Amino acid sequence: MTSAKIQMFEQFAALARVLGHAHRLELLEHVSQGERPVERLAELSGLSVANTSAHLQQLRRGGFVKTRRDGKHVLYRLADGPVLDLLSALRCYAERNSAEVREIAADYFGKLDALEPVTRVELVSRLKDKDVTLLDVRPDDEFALGHLPGAINIPLEELERRLADLPKEQEIVAYCRGPYCILSFEAVAALRAKGYRIRRLEDGFPEWKAAGLDVEMAA
Repeated sequence: MTSAKIQMFEQFAALARVLGHAHRLELLEHVSQGERPVERLAELSGLSVANTSAHLQQLRRGGFVKTRRDGKHVLYRLADGPVLDLLSALRCYAERNSAEVREIAADYFGKLDALEPVTRVELVSRLKDKDVTLLDVRPDDEFALGHLPGAINIPLEELERRLADLPKEQEIVAYCRGPYCILSFEAVAALRAKGYRIRRLEDGFPEWKAAGLDVEMAA
């Protein structure tokens, strides 16, 4: 007879298998920005709607996402509970124990931005002192779902033509979807090359919100 402990471990293993796919981890990053239909999630991830839906169904059965119907659309959102904490622990473990992860981080992300990112604690303090400009480089529909207080939204593809919206006399802190979101890395590299003082937030909007810090919604 299988012991209760082994039964528990089998359930843990089943949940680990649900997370054992790169596309599902990426979809969780997108879902964590706010509630989205499967069609938009497919567009963001570069997958077909059918493939995206299949991955989301796996995540739903594992309890990582929830759904609701809005007319003809099924909307997905991140489930309640420590989903982001679990993903953060996985990331931290990989960064510490995987040579391949460290090599990718150094060769790609490190070349775009080698400076130490701004921590949430530091940013909270600086927002109180009003000595920093917040730059949200996510698409405008993600910004509308929620953003850091007072942030300016300039999607990465609009950055070049909207430089006049950014101050050169004050440091800028850029953020996007999470710690490995390429949008903020590319924004930092582009703006730094043009003489702006800019750093990245250590993670992104979902982690800020999960920490219980203030967020704003578009009017």
